[in-house]
Amino acid sequence: MERMQFSKMLLLVGGAAVVSLAAPADLRVLEEIVAKVNGDIITRSELEKSRANMLADLQQRGAKPLQLDQLMKEREKDILRDRIDQLLLVQKGKELSITVDAEISKNLADIQQQCAKTDPRCVDPDKFQAFVREQTGMSYEDYKSEMRNSMLTQRVVRQEVGRLINIPRAEVEKYYNDHKTEYVRKDQIFLSEIFISTQGKDDAGKAAAEKKAKDLVARAKKGEKFGELARDNSDNPETARNGGEIGGQEKGDLSKLSIDATWEQAKGYVTDPPLKLDGGFLILRVDEHHKPGQADLEEVQGMINERLYMERFQPKIREYLTQLRADAFLEIKEGFVDASAAPGKNTTWTDPAQLRPETVTKDEVTNKARRKRLLWVMPIPGTKTQPKSTSK
Repeated sequence: MERMQFSKMLLLVGGAAVVSLAAPADLRVLEEIVAKVNGDIITRSELEKSRANMLADLQQRGAKPLQLDQLMKEREKDILRDRIDQLLLVQKGKELSITVDAEISKNLADIQQQCAKTDPRCVDPDKFQAFVREQTGMSYEDYKSEMRNSMLTQRVVRQEVGRLINIPRAEVEKYYNDHKTEYVRKDQIFLSEIFISTQGKDDAGKAAAEKKAKDLVARAKKGEKFGELARDNSDNPETARNGGEIGGQEKGDLSKLSIDATWEQAKGYVTDPPLKLDGGFLILRVDEHHKPGQADLEEVQGMINERLYMERFQPKIREYLTQLRADAFLEIKEGFVDASAAPGKNTTWTDPAQLRPETVTKDEVTNKARRKRLLWVMPIPGTKTQPKSTSK
């Protein structure tokens, strides 16, 4: 028998995508589907990739070998659950007609702008896409897709769960009174920065950097948002991506130059002129200054609200996701477990290869054929005649 000429035909067999390289007996599994969530699927390679990312993240955070094993055992059981969560939320976002295209375009433009400060290739759109592939290990379109899914899930969560959570003022006051010792403050200043580098620049370049720094100070003092100025102009990528924020600092954390320039200044103060450093010009803004002692309720109300909100949010989001599961078409292959399965929901995997044709009676076949004949002899729409041929 001649070898069959369908060398790269993609098939779905028993929940696994396989490729036929030659004859039907020569089959190699390319991908295995482990779950079906409405119109989407989850594959084994997706779960393995999530596990690899989780492992790399824990290693990057400095987890020791024994600690690493324990953390992985605790977290990897939720990998399938988290993927189902994401698919359900993305599907809900599409159902609600939520669009995030404008946010994606803005986010990518911000990333490209920050990248261009340290890598000139990023100015060119095609080279920026190559940079994204190098940094993330995924194609530019896949990167955009991941960003879209993340934004959609956040929007759905805020709209369908977050906005329904309300923290009464009386509860905030009670929490404050019960936890006062947690809100005894140190002498601490909160700052944001814009750094304009002069590294590797000649005298003309240094003069241009100084002028730019002074112009930014003037713009900030006129009311332009300091965070946006920092994001768009600062040469320190670590703080630029956070709008220039460097967080709370005690006196021992700062240089004498920074202390002298900011410590006694009021909230909103911007250093004028910029501070001259060996490697550039530094602009500091005082965001807040906490004096030592017991913090008033008004000072910490936002933190308490956030803490109480998160205590309610986690159970509420799981409740919402459980309901989405209950309403979804969901099948999970044997050997895989959804850690947050909806109670009573049947998610038994159905293998298409094992389905049998529906059986019918002789009378049903006869009636079906008769209905076809009746339809065939009906007048053609728009005419007064009937076709002359009859059904066989």
